[in-house]
Amino acid sequence: MYRLLTGLLLAGLFALPGFAAESLKIGLNYPRTGNYKDEGLELRRGALLAVDEINRNGGVLGRPLELLSENTASRAEQARDNVELFARQGARMVFGGATSEEAMAAGERARDLGLLYFATLSYANEVTGQAGHRYLFRESNSAWMSARVLGEYLSWHMPRQRYHYILVDDAWGRSMESALRLATHTTDRARYGRTALPTGLVRREQYRDALLKAQNSEAEVLVLVLLGENLQRTMRMVHNMGLKKQLQIIVPNLTKSVVQQAGPLVMEGVIGTEAWTWDLPRQENNAAGQRFVERYIAEYQEYPGSTTASAYSIVRQWADAVQRSQSLDSEQLIRALEDHHYVLLKDQQTWRAFDHQNVQSIYAVRVRSRAAVMSDPFKQDYFEVIHRMAGEQAAPSLDEWQQERGENLTLQ
Repeated sequence: MYRLLTGLLLAGLFALPGFAAESLKIGLNYPRTGNYKDEGLELRRGALLAVDEINRNGGVLGRPLELLSENTASRAEQARDNVELFARQGARMVFGGATSEEAMAAGERARDLGLLYFATLSYANEVTGQAGHRYLFRESNSAWMSARVLGEYLSWHMPRQRYHYILVDDAWGRSMESALRLATHTTDRARYGRTALPTGLVRREQYRDALLKAQNSEAEVLVLVLLGENLQRTMRMVHNMGLKKQLQIIVPNLTKSVVQQAGPLVMEGVIGTEAWTWDLPRQENNAAGQRFVERYIAEYQEYPGSTTASAYSIVRQWADAVQRSQSLDSEQLIRALEDHHYVLLKDQQTWRAFDHQNVQSIYAVRVRSRAAVMSDPFKQDYFEVIHRMAGEQAAPSLDEWQQERGENLTLQ
């Protein structure tokens, strides 16, 4: 951590008169407080690593990068206001967020200001679907992509099961529920029940009532469309109630921070999806990915998660587009990014032109047993990859995307 901060301080010195060109500023929207604060920490760490690495290699267009960051507390209006603040401070790009509402609100304001916005941890289909526009790119996968890899795995290994859904009633929750119901052929709500929890503060009795409803149903699979502290609290109650003996728990979007905070005993056996795990670079013999993992371990004495990898990749990809286009103009950067293929921390990824969705392989994963996790040197080797789907197969097709868009058949 000391080495990283020292490197960033030195990079900042290059921006002073008499040293080198003025720094290029980029803005990070991240939740420092609230339901997703653990994911926010991972976002910031990934961004800092990328900025430090780029500056050690000469910066961008000969200018050092400078990271501006502001807390969103996972609120859409704060994320939007932060974009305006970043613009006043001279930021040339903004990225981050931990909810789909943040991404859509911040992305819309960024477009008004002529800035590109790269969404992280924003899984609702609307982000690059109905609400998509030319200035918004999403690095994280969509609900469709998670649902399709899960649907295929579950149909092969757990066919003809009865499902029950518990979700937060927000854009991602509704989007994920709808996509997974289609992928698992569980669209009949009379047969496959649900409980929608309110956004914001959820009381303990609301979690318990939802779980009791699932327990008293005939379900064999319980889908928890939850993230952050909402998921941590629910999983602790699932564990205490002994529900894993009755139900297979599915968490469509798993993150390292959730397993870390809830604990491997509580989370063991849970099935979900990840776009990246720390061990993938070794499995794929990806040298750049392995260097990233090694640097993160050296700085923080733990493994990086997919949230960290997403923030790191966005900064690297924006900087790469600037270098390739030799421009900071948003329109030229859009052209440089659209249909650009690259390999960075995993196999090939693509910034798809028609919707600006990052198309990449998606993995169904299972949380390892507590005994297996505790045998690891860092006690954080949480995920076993149980299924893989190529991004082209997981992502919605152009026709499916246009069906969702209605009359707006191209990004504006």
